[in-house]
Amino acid sequence: MNPDDKKGKLYKERLFFFEWGEKMPSERVILHSDMNNFYASVECRYHPEFRGRPMAVCGNPELRHGIILAKNEEAKRFGVKTGEPIWQAVQKCPELVFAEPHYDLYTDYSRMAKEIYSEYTDQVESFGLDECWLDVSGSTRLFGEGKTIAEEIRKKVRTELGVTVSVGVSFNKIFAKLGSDLKKPDAVTQIDREDVKERIWPLPVSELLYVGRATRNKLAKYGIFTIGDLAVSRVEFLRYILGKSGVTLWNFANGRDLSPVSEIGAERQIKSIGNSTTTPRDLTREVEVKITLYLLCESVAARLRKHDFVCTTVQLYLRDCDLFGYERQGGLLLPSANAEDLFQKSFSLYHEARVTKPLRSLGVRVSGLSVQEHVQLSLLPEERNMQRQDQLERAVEGLRERYGRTSVQRGIMYTDTTLSRLDPENDHPSHPVGFQGLRE
Repeated sequence: MNPDDKKGKLYKERLFFFEWGEKMPSERVILHSDMNNFYASVECRYHPEFRGRPMAVCGNPELRHGIILAKNEEAKRFGVKTGEPIWQAVQKCPELVFAEPHYDLYTDYSRMAKEIYSEYTDQVESFGLDECWLDVSGSTRLFGEGKTIAEEIRKKVRTELGVTVSVGVSFNKIFAKLGSDLKKPDAVTQIDREDVKERIWPLPVSELLYVGRATRNKLAKYGIFTIGDLAVSRVEFLRYILGKSGVTLWNFANGRDLSPVSEIGAERQIKSIGNSTTTPRDLTREVEVKITLYLLCESVAARLRKHDFVCTTVQLYLRDCDLFGYERQGGLLLPSANAEDLFQKSFSLYHEARVTKPLRSLGVRVSGLSVQEHVQLSLLPEERNMQRQDQLERAVEGLRERYGRTSVQRGIMYTDTTLSRLDPENDHPSHPVGFQGLRE
């Protein structure tokens, strides 16, 4: 049986036994399940020598993807943090051992966890590989109250998968996620409406979903340090300093999140496709930027063609050696899925940005997507050239799939063999599914 066909099967079978017309709970019961130290926990399952020792999963230090992707509880006790450079983590914990990431394993574990969740509800919404929201409002008469369901899920994941989860229980998605963050690992935390002012409002405003460093610093300038400070602020003032996101955050702080939990199998509409990479060294020459952009654009173009998409807008993200970011975007003359068209536009955007310092990382993203299932031959020279370029790139993709990614390369790649070894798609295969709301 296809795994997708089994999702929610047990839940629906049990739901059948409800008496027709029986009243469902009026208050929503939302869970947020977060798999603790996910990458590190999975690696420890397959490498017993890591257990009981401080360890971390990290990228390749030689390619400067040397940041901590995940750490276990032993490493956390030394102050090792996700996202910090390897050298900094080693200063905190000289005994730290490292493991390379294995994304195929993490994807499998994520799928198996969702199968467990689907036994309790058919409303399971991913938030990255390791986190999910569950709406169990209609399941409480079958399995017990929200906290009881959360405890069952926590024990079942630990027993069947060998990893632990922290589960938040609340009346909306925002506070359910906040609850899963409050107590880790292997714990259940419930936040009821009457708990908000006493337990939630005293917390730092940065604990609220989508309050990042920039927003936190901006709010601090106006004396807003806690979630409670945010909740009692005038919404018009928040709109003035943060725009519409200020109104969203005010609603979050006051428990007014009504966003639904998606059903299993509900596919989100793809609105953009992109890739980014951190380079092995700071880029100071134009030819180095060209090589990196070509690699990124080829990756994005391949994914566009995989979904039969064409795009109309190209977005370029640059970050210099001082970690200052630049963003530019521009439209294409004609909808395209060709790497060459994406490169020409992104390279012109690079010149528009006028970055004066060496570059550390680059990203290319396309939007304005539409499906192009059939291509009609054209007499216009621009469209004919685009169609020929598309045929050429598809032929190259076929050769690379058969003989390897580096079997066919552009001549410019041989001017810098270190940069040309970058593989943006496989170096960054996991892209979290975003919450339908605020973005920072």
